[in-house]
Amino acid sequence: DVDAADLHLIMDPRIKERHDFESGHEAVIDRDMCTQCGLCRELCKWNAISEGFIVDPIACEGCGVCYYFCPEKAINFPLKTCGEWYLSETRFGPMAHARLGIAEENSGKLVSLIRKEGKKLAENKNLNLLLTDGPPGIGCPVIASLGGATATLIVAEPTVSGKHDMERVAELAAFFKVPAMVCVNKFDLNPDMGQAIEAFAREKNVTVMGRIPFDPVFTKAMVQGKTIIEFDDRSEGSRAVKVIWENLINNLEI
Repeated sequence: DVDAADLHLIMDPRIKERHDFESGHEAVIDRDMCTQCGLCRELCKWNAISEGFIVDPIACEGCGVCYYFCPEKAINFPLKTCGEWYLSETRFGPMAHARLGIAEENSGKLVSLIRKEGKKLAENKNLNLLLTDGPPGIGCPVIASLGGATATLIVAEPTVSGKHDMERVAELAAFFKVPAMVCVNKFDLNPDMGQAIEAFAREKNVTVMGRIPFDPVFTKAMVQGKTIIEFDDRSEGSRAVKVIWENLINNLEI
């Protein structure tokens, strides 16, 4: 996940390399060359150019119309720096991660870049398991997370929207021929819906990995910057996570 990255809060990475992520373009008006003829403002369908002929970087979609049609060639169109990506070390091993800037796009491209760098890290260190923390939904970042994966674990919550989202991700995984598995988070808050999710999974040949109960220990662990296993490996939530991990390893035959 690069749109709202938060795994670093638990992993506490020690950044070894830091790189800019550039994608798309942004219009910049050269005030010395601009004659303020108004053509750019007339053509911009995003209303990104002010009366003072200053481009709003958030409103600008980088379409390039103003750049190509400016009669004075007073508009530059440089590559846009959208965020940063990092190569780090953690107490669990190497980590490739990133953070997209506020209101920036092209997160799918950034996810693809991170997966590529993560694969390089794994190959260089002779590691045989690469875990991708994927974002919610079925948009470009999720597609970038799924492509070429050995399998995917869908974490669903027992609500109407949670079941709906899980079904969509399962369909997406099937389209890419990526074997899907599912676990139900906070199962005990709505057992009927949790069972409905599991029933759908079995119907669609999606392997059910287990159930995670509602457990306040998760929040307490996050506040301390620890995984739930590190914080309290005897808690109900920890035991459930261990069972799911063991089922996952056995299912993948790792």
